[in-house]
Amino acid sequence: MRLPILCTLLAVSAASAAAQSPANTAAPPAAAHVATAVRAVEAPEIDGDVLGDPAWAHATPITAFWQEQPNEGAPASERTEVRVLFTADTLYIGAVLYDSDPSGIIVSDARRDAPLDDTDSFQMIVDTYRDRQNGFVFGTNPAGIEYDGQVTNEGQGGGGLGFGQMQSGGSGAGFNINWDAAWTVRATIGEHGWSAEFAIPFRTLRYPSSTSQTWGINFQRNIRRRNERAYWAPIPRQFNLYRLSLAGSLSGVQTPALRNFRITPYALGNALASGEVPVDTDADFDFGGDLKYSITPSLTLDATVNTDFAQVEVDDQQVNLDRFTLFFPEKRPFFLENAGFFSVGNPGEVDLFFSRRIGIGDNGQSIPIMGGGRVSGKAGKFNVGLLNMQTSDYNDTIASTNFSVARVSRDLPNRSSIGAIVTNRQATGDLALDNQYGRTFGVDGKIGFGLTTVVSGFAAKTETPGVADSDHAYNIRSQTNRPQWDLNVGYQEVGGGFNPSIGFLSRRGYRKPDASLMTRFRPKDFINIQELRPHATFRGFWGLDGFQETGYMHLDNHWQFRDSTEIHTGMNLTREGVRTPFEIYPGVFVPPGTYDHAEAQLVAMSNQGLPVSVSMRATIGGFFGGDRLTLNPTIRMRAGDALTAQVDYQRNDITLPWGAFVTNLVRTRVSYSFSARMFTQALVQYNDRADLWSMNFRFGWLQAANTGLFVVYTDTRGLYDLFEHPERTDRSLTVKYSYLFDLFR
Repeated sequence: MRLPILCTLLAVSAASAAAQSPANTAAPPAAAHVATAVRAVEAPEIDGDVLGDPAWAHATPITAFWQEQPNEGAPASERTEVRVLFTADTLYIGAVLYDSDPSGIIVSDARRDAPLDDTDSFQMIVDTYRDRQNGFVFGTNPAGIEYDGQVTNEGQGGGGLGFGQMQSGGSGAGFNINWDAAWTVRATIGEHGWSAEFAIPFRTLRYPSSTSQTWGINFQRNIRRRNERAYWAPIPRQFNLYRLSLAGSLSGVQTPALRNFRITPYALGNALASGEVPVDTDADFDFGGDLKYSITPSLTLDATVNTDFAQVEVDDQQVNLDRFTLFFPEKRPFFLENAGFFSVGNPGEVDLFFSRRIGIGDNGQSIPIMGGGRVSGKAGKFNVGLLNMQTSDYNDTIASTNFSVARVSRDLPNRSSIGAIVTNRQATGDLALDNQYGRTFGVDGKIGFGLTTVVSGFAAKTETPGVADSDHAYNIRSQTNRPQWDLNVGYQEVGGGFNPSIGFLSRRGYRKPDASLMTRFRPKDFINIQELRPHATFRGFWGLDGFQETGYMHLDNHWQFRDSTEIHTGMNLTREGVRTPFEIYPGVFVPPGTYDHAEAQLVAMSNQGLPVSVSMRATIGGFFGGDRLTLNPTIRMRAGDALTAQVDYQRNDITLPWGAFVTNLVRTRVSYSFSARMFTQALVQYNDRADLWSMNFRFGWLQAANTGLFVVYTDTRGLYDLFEHPERTDRSLTVKYSYLFDLFR
């Protein structure tokens, strides 16, 4: 796209701001939203039928939801009623979601923890400590899926990252979708619309020791065909459900003395064929398990023996066309529970603790974890996280290693906090060398100013044998979120000797300023546009000697239409300073130099709530002294709430003065849900840059808290296996069964 066209589009979006309609201020402030939980005379039957169950008649309905989208501040277009009951051991939530056209209800997926954005859905967030920063999320859709997660720091992660670098929501900082609790939900569709019943055992939650409590709470309803999002306690457009400082309150909750002791053993059988063909198939069996015990109502001990993660989906492959380390998010459940307690740094760039360094080698090999434990939760006014894990020797080449992490923080008024972290990695056993260790020391904090601004930062130092200086890192950042604009400004420095041995670094030895300004306009009756988001982003990396290694200026506008389609029109101004030659593709080397370029970027998305939807990302412009055309189309398909499929294709067509090449990456996901707790999922990937293809097939029959039966087949081969002759195979078939024993039920 030519620059004059882009400038015209940005000018139109800016001019249309004058036509925007002011936010409807009819919605009352969140402080006015107070609800009361009622002790149940009898426990409701959890079948999704709220209106037909007399147990709910004793609870006063919570009503009056307010739109955030499309008409901010206006009453929700359909009535919603929420009732809250409790018994001696369980919290019950009953939601009746009236709909004048039940045939228009959209259900997109029936898998556990499937996204709720592109379906009709209902979610709640519960702040049991009323600290206005941390909470538990529970949700469902008309298919009755179980959706849960943990929120820390009001869902805020790091900043200053580029496209493709943002840390996954399941990786700890902000929102942790991989937190899986033991609870029950059922939903049903009727002539009135749809309804859902939740049964959440108190032992699933963490809360203060007092008997009678007041919690923070909020509810969200999505009506997908209208692209409508509504909340009980109103949330302005710049925030979402995780904004706990704006949540309402739930009083009258009477909690039991928490007694929680759960043991989850597993048994596993594995058949593996790996190596140059011909190769024998080896079979083995294994046992292990996890333990969860509530030391106090607020502090939990998790222990694991012979930890196994066979049920976890494999990583998404990536194409590296640069000289820096790629980021792969953590997916293993044991490390993701309460991961927010341990998150310090700037996620995806500088993580002082990154759990993938435990049990996964530098080349991606799986290193056996003998066992370990974690204590996490609240001790008085402090958030506490203690972790210790031990791996075994690996192939007589990698020494057994002990990993320890200690984290403490304290929440302060107005979204403020202060904390510290210490990590230690120590080689043990016969293969350990002298001084084979690494330590990290860090402090972090944030200060809230008013209702919309937070200044945060961290400072850290590492100890590495043989490294005496430049072993520091720090970051300071200011983030302001207003209804019509967001401003994010930061500065980060990482020393050349900084080496967090249980952390993650994308690069070393640099200074990095960054800034971004995002604006939001909702024009009235302007060519069917729901929202315009003109924005600009800058980030630059300078070496400690003043040499600029990377520069990136992004100018863009997002055009969101009322029919849920979107178009993003932007351009990037880039600079890459190469110090030493690097191999960007086999046989193609980029020589030292400074490369300045411009590129156009276009993104188009159809309505993602339809049975078939597509999106396209295209980038064209200069690249390391030559030209690059990147095309990234995606197609998504679903049949009812059972069958979903997605195909992603990424093609890079690159012409450099030193050679031309093309990379192709294809990723295909297909899943079928027999019920909300039984599914099959296949992931097939083709990557000609890495010369391999892979297939991962998973069958899951879930029971409580994501335990149950898993059958996993994985096959990874080089591309030459397909076209020439089979030289190597890496295939495995794993059957794993785990069961949750709740000893205090």
